Parts: sequence; structure tokens; C-alpha cells
Amino acid sequence: MLLSELMQGIHYTEIINRSGIDASNTNVVALCCDSRKVFSDSLFVCISGTLTNGHDYAQAAYERGGRIFVAERALELPEDAYIIISPDTRVALAQLSAIFFGNPADQMTIIGVTGTKGKTTTSLMIYHVLNDSGVPTGYIGSNGICFGDYTFGTVNTTPESYDLHYYMHQMLSVGVRTLVMEVSSQALKMARVFGIRFDTCVFTNLAPDHIGEHEHPDFNDYKHCKHTLFTDYGAEYIVYNADDEYAEEMISGNRCEKTSFAMNHGADFRGEDLEYYRTPGKIGVNFTCHYRNESYPVSVSFPGEFSAYNAMTAIAVCSHLGLRIADIVRTLKDIRIKGRFETYELPNGATAVIDYAHNGVSLKAALQALRMYKPNRLICLFGSVGGRTKNRRAELGLVASRDADFCILTSDNPDNEPPTAIISEIATYFTAGTCPYVAIADRKKAIEYALSHSQQGDILLLAGKGHESYQIICGVREDFNEAEIIRRFCLIN
Repeated sequence: MLLSELMQGIHYTEIINRSGIDASNTNVVALCCDSRKVFSDSLFVCISGTLTNGHDYAQAAYERGGRIFVAERALELPEDAYIIISPDTRVALAQLSAIFFGNPADQMTIIGVTGTKGKTTTSLMIYHVLNDSGVPTGYIGSNGICFGDYTFGTVNTTPESYDLHYYMHQMLSVGVRTLVMEVSSQALKMARVFGIRFDTCVFTNLAPDHIGEHEHPDFNDYKHCKHTLFTDYGAEYIVYNADDEYAEEMISGNRCEKTSFAMNHGADFRGEDLEYYRTPGKIGVNFTCHYRNESYPVSVSFPGEFSAYNAMTAIAVCSHLGLRIADIVRTLKDIRIKGRFETYELPNGATAVIDYAHNGVSLKAALQALRMYKPNRLICLFGSVGGRTKNRRAELGLVASRDADFCILTSDNPDNEPPTAIISEIATYFTAGTCPYVAIADRKKAIEYALSHSQQGDILLLAGKGHESYQIICGVREDFNEAEIIRRFCLIN
């Protein structure tokens, strides 16, 4: 695409062109925000990340053949560099990406799901129900990117804007016109979804999270970023959790149609008669969903009251898109989601559960939900990531020490921080007389210990990794699959 065409879609204040060569007729063949991916005739956008600044890598991009740059300030580059100054390069990247791929978002029905907990499970419930009902649907979120027969991994819950538009373009090419997307607070803060119009926006719940040096400075900033999804992205329809204390605040500032769901208050979709069930290899809930003058029995293979909330969200969204509630409920019964209360029956009669719970809020919810199934012992294996979100270590330690019967402290993406240091910090929150624990830094050995020491009737929660198939150790992603470790144990025993 010609540079002149791309520039029509962005706001810029100056062009630095010391060579005098007009680059506007250059055919731009790729957009890059990673200098390592730059090549001749690609355009490099200098964006600021949480740990690095793309402006510092402009020289590296130049050395790889890049000559066209979008930046927020002048760059010290040779005179043949063509530098477009834009006040916000993250916004510029989103605008450039949309144009480069033919504005794919404008051709899709997009459902955006935000909240502290439940985004992944809710989004994938919607994704599976729609596809099962004959509506070709894509998914973008923590569990990757899925559409048609394709599945791709993601680094962030909501990828960078370039990747979003690229994959939406790919979805359109195979006939997918509906997309359900997890929208993180960081994606909203960093303009990854800038310019995308969401037909339906979903609010699951809100609690303090992602607050720290490299994320949100405080809860108000976190909350504000979430709120913008409902005010700044063209929502025509909002589905929200009326039981959440922040619901009215979060959905304010717009005039679109709204539908509520709740267990404890009056709502459009209302759940009641919650029952917990546990069978070999399966832990779930049954409840009744009331809508208008009809009642629908619902069963899902996920534990806890919050699973009923997730199911009602899916029912509300999918029924708005024209599906019959009876058909939605039928599909929900058989849905399983990788890394979200992924359940395995062990040969010794214990139950192992893999879940992504990686902060205090989600770990507390997971442990309290599993406690409702009256385990012989509730065992929790967990760690915390290295190098960031250190405040999570306190909340994880305090929650686990109160709500579990026995804990195994181990690694969870320690990266460049010594795992033993992370574990020792968590252990300081296990005060005398609280939950007993052991510390095993090697996560594979820790899981094998947990499996071999479990007993009939125990529930063993492997928390933190969920769907992830790797461990980040010393900056390197190493293959690591908890489900494979469990399956191997079951085969041997």
C-alpha cells in the first residue's frame, strides 16, 4: 500500500525529510513495531512499552533496512530516513493497521468482554455456542486466537493493534464475520483496540488487579480504563452483571440498550436454585435461569457460583444475536475449556484441577468454589511470576494459607528472578498455625509430589498456569504442559 494512502488515516504534526526525497509514493509492504522484524520497504512505528521504548530501537530498525518511521519525537538517524511525527504512536499504529488490512473490524460483528474475572471462560462459552449454532465465530483472548480450523498463541490477552487487524483480516478471508474478544485494561490503556467498534460490550465484574509499577498506578486508573470500553467504542448493546458493586458506574455514560444478569438481584436474566455436583472427572453446577416468563434448567461443567454468572452472560449475549435459549443451554452443558477448571480424575480417587487463577481474587474464588464440593483435603499448588506484580505474592500467600488445607509453593514463570526468592517471599505470609506447606522450586517435581501424595477424595488445584504450555525461565520460554504431567501420572499409576 502506498505511504500516502496510509498517512491519510493518521494524525501527524510534522515530517522530517532531510534528504528531500519524497517517500509518499513508496509501497509499504509491512508495518512493524518490533525492530527485529523490520526489512526493506516496511514502516517502523516507535511505540512505548512497559519495559522498553521503541524510539530506542529506531537505529536497529534502520540497520535492518527500514527507512520510514512513525515516532513521537525526532530521531537521530541518517538523512535518508523519512520520519513522520505523530503525538501518539500507539493510536497511529492502530489507525495504520486498520487501513493496511482494509478496515476488517468494520465488516464484523464484534463482542468485547471485559472484567477482572471470567473473561476467558465467558468469551469461549460464547465462541463455542455460536459456532455450534452455525454462526462462524472467531475468538481472541488469553487462550489464543481461534477461527475455523486455525489456532494461534498470543503473548497478551488482547494482542497489539497490528495483530488484531491482521487476524481479523484472516478471519474475513475464511468467512468468519463474528468475533468475541477479551478486552483487557492494558489493551484499553495502550490503544490496542483504538478505532474498533464493538457491537456488544460485556461487563463481568471488577476488583483490584493489575496494579503495579508496570501496569496501572492505582485502582481508579484500572477502573477508568475498563469503563472506556462502554463509552468510547460505539457499543450498541451492553450485557452486565447487576450483582457487581461497580456495575452502574461501569455501564454509565452511554445511551445504548442494556441487559442485566444476576443471582442476587432482580435482573433480565436471573439465576437461582444453584446446586453443586461432583462426579468422577467432573465438577460443576446446576441452576435455573429465568428470562421473562420462561425458566431454563442449566448445567455447566465448571465449579462455583461464578460459573453460573459466566453461563448467564453467554445466554444473554447469544440470545441477543438471535439464538434460542434452549439451544444455548444445550451447548453449554458440554463445553470444556483448556486451563479453566480443567478436571482430571486420578487413579487414587483424588481430583486434579488445572486453573489459571494467578492473583488473590481469582485464587480465593477458585478455592472457595472447590471447597463447596467437600473435599477430603483441598490442596493448592501455586507460585507467582518473577520481575513484576510483586504485590500479588502477599495476596496469594494470604488467600492460600486461609482457604487451603495444604499448599505446595513452587514456580510460575520466575523469569530472571530466583524461584527460591519468590517462594520465600510468599512463605512469609504463611503465619504459624495456618495452612501447612512444602516448597519445591521445580514445578514439574512439585506437581509429581502433589499427585503422588494425594489421597482419595482430595481436590488438588494446580493454580497459575492454566492454558499456558510453557515456563519462562531466565528470559526463555521452555515447554511445560501440566495436563501432560497429569496424564503421564495416570498412565503409570
